[in-house]
Amino acid sequence: MQAISERFKISPFLVFFVVSSIQVGIGILGFQRVIAKSAGYDAWISVILAGIAGHITLWMMYSILQKTNGSIVEANQQIFGKLIGNILNFLLALYYLALVVTVLRTYIEVIQVWMFPDLKTWVFAAAFMLLTIYIVLGGFRTVVGVCFFGVILPSYLIVTFIYTFEYANFRMLLPIFDHSILDILKATKDMTLTIIGFETLLIYYPFIKNAEQSKKWAHLAMFSTTLLYVAIAVITFAFFNEKQLEKHIWPTLSMWKVVEMPFIERFEYLGIASWTIVILPNICLAAWCSSRIVKQVVNIRQKYTLLVLSVICTVAVCLIKTRESVDLLNDALKYIGLYLLYGFVPLTFILIHIIHKVRKKG
Repeated sequence: MQAISERFKISPFLVFFVVSSIQVGIGILGFQRVIAKSAGYDAWISVILAGIAGHITLWMMYSILQKTNGSIVEANQQIFGKLIGNILNFLLALYYLALVVTVLRTYIEVIQVWMFPDLKTWVFAAAFMLLTIYIVLGGFRTVVGVCFFGVILPSYLIVTFIYTFEYANFRMLLPIFDHSILDILKATKDMTLTIIGFETLLIYYPFIKNAEQSKKWAHLAMFSTTLLYVAIAVITFAFFNEKQLEKHIWPTLSMWKVVEMPFIERFEYLGIASWTIVILPNICLAAWCSSRIVKQVVNIRQKYTLLVLSVICTVAVCLIKTRESVDLLNDALKYIGLYLLYGFVPLTFILIHIIHKVRKKG
């Protein structure tokens, strides 16, 4: 792998903002309803379990990258051979591309349902992808800058959940452990779509100065986002009873309806508008990762790859027209993310350690 110049690298502490920004996205608007279907109001336990699984997977990723010169592309080629390795690399690039399409299409649906029913999907998709191209062409440091502001600027929204306490009844979470372990594990699986994104570390790891020092910041980010999701899940479960929650596709937006401020009547509109800053890092980082993989495998300049992939994303977003199609897309990405985090990463971790042990003995 070609060495990355120091001027293109980021400080270790910025990994906190990269991991946080990619983990908090469109899923936070509606994950409560999804996990409650499986484990009821014990589902907050599933969020904690998903966070623990995320920490373990993150540790495996760092171990893999430290033993493979920091490149998952080279790791795949080293373990599976050049042909199969490159096929896996292209599949990984498609995964990040699917992440872009899923986040963008789901966000457009939120805007169309809550704010502008007549909004043309292609108009918003094309405009957003043009902005993405502009940011990604600025380089990885520019993308990280967007991730930084994507965490800092919308953070005021956390305070708005205080307004729900007036209507909350935390006794609705009792009794605890009212569901089986199997139900709780199923809800943990359902959390996959919400927490995925931190696997982008597999691609941008070589762009971190003293990458080993970034490990603590990555784990701190994982802990912070897990804590955030647990808090929002608990607040939601105290705000809605289970039958009410079944009828709300986006419970977080529904809770914002109780926010009353003298200068704005419908706070959920401001929340949705602010969410643009939240999903922008999701899309920019995933697009950068996808184009970066193709550049490494095919040796084409990243800007040309980015342009082609952006056109593919825009077309794909426009082809998804119904609510059922959006749900299907989200479910598909959830299962792909599940296999990637808890299948591909552990398998690679085991194989790379076996290879290194054999080489060491040899």
